[in-house]
Amino acid sequence: MTITVTAAGSVMALPPAIKAAYWPSWAENLPPSAINTSFFTHIYYAFLMPNEVTYKFNLENSTAILLSNFTTTLRHKNPPVKTLFSIGGGGSNSTIFTRLASEAGSRKVFIDSSLEVARKFGFDGLDLDWEFPEIPKDMQDLGHLFDEWRLAIDNEAKSTGQAPLLLTAAVYFSVDFFISEVYRKYPVDSIARNLDWINAMCFDYHGSWDTSLTGAHAALYDPKSNVSTSYGLKSWLQAGLPSSKLVMGLPLYGRSWTLKDPKLHRIGSPGVGVGPGDMGVITLSGVDEFNWKNAVTVTFDIETVSTYSFVGTTWIGYDDAFTTTTKIGFAQANGLRGYFFWALSYEREWEITREGNHYYLSKFKAILNPI
Repeated sequence: MTITVTAAGSVMALPPAIKAAYWPSWAENLPPSAINTSFFTHIYYAFLMPNEVTYKFNLENSTAILLSNFTTTLRHKNPPVKTLFSIGGGGSNSTIFTRLASEAGSRKVFIDSSLEVARKFGFDGLDLDWEFPEIPKDMQDLGHLFDEWRLAIDNEAKSTGQAPLLLTAAVYFSVDFFISEVYRKYPVDSIARNLDWINAMCFDYHGSWDTSLTGAHAALYDPKSNVSTSYGLKSWLQAGLPSSKLVMGLPLYGRSWTLKDPKLHRIGSPGVGVGPGDMGVITLSGVDEFNWKNAVTVTFDIETVSTYSFVGTTWIGYDDAFTTTTKIGFAQANGLRGYFFWALSYEREWEITREGNHYYLSKFKAILNPI
């Protein structure tokens, strides 16, 4: 627990800050032993999926070895970090979650299996990344799942004498949204009761699904719409989620476009397709390499708090150290619990995560020692 002093001079206890990141299990260029844990408090293993029929976690030997190495390595790093495994992910089949969450029996099987995996491999917690509940009933079932998951965690902790497992979730950047013209809203009451915090995915606002206009895919502000980090985070707070349970997502990748006209290269300029990367997704290390090899123009956009580079018909939008730390300042100013990155292995030599950690520590020191 952290102690700070309010403007009125009273002492207030704050929950420990979250500085987290997801580690893709396929990241061959960054084994767990190479993770610099001094920049983080929590690392997520991404991802595991339950069996689509039994809803249990049937782990292959190679996966079991990887999980054991992940937790053991990070537990013995200096400093050590807490570990969670994340279930699902953007590339998973979301209908599995729809089915397992719809019935009490299947929820119990899934929950019990998740706790078994966490304890067997020495994880500190679990994370659900269901992208995304598709209809209002899915959201209701998600609330039931969280209620029962938390109860099971608490009961298991009491019966074993161990610390309760952490329970978190990766969620849409906004508390409510339309996809395919279907309105849905997260079960905020259940989330506030049962989860330690949520990871709001404050990115992918624009991308390959609409290449007609360039866009800041992780814009802090958007003067033309509500598709922005500031709007999304405030929607969670206005819905009643405590700020101490809200963690802001930060991307370690950019999104690229092919410009229709190289002379029109601002945010919102016409595009005709994606640019470099995998379907227009390019890691920050890839952005650095592209910018270094080409005579690009790098521009900071003050309206959206984002960065973009362009050369010829190639346009790439991303966050650099300055825009990332500006967003972290926004999170601190709004009393959020912290931030997380997607994903480890995407940057070059800890360029962004190091700056984020340094900025957070310096700003926090200023709060503790006001001028």
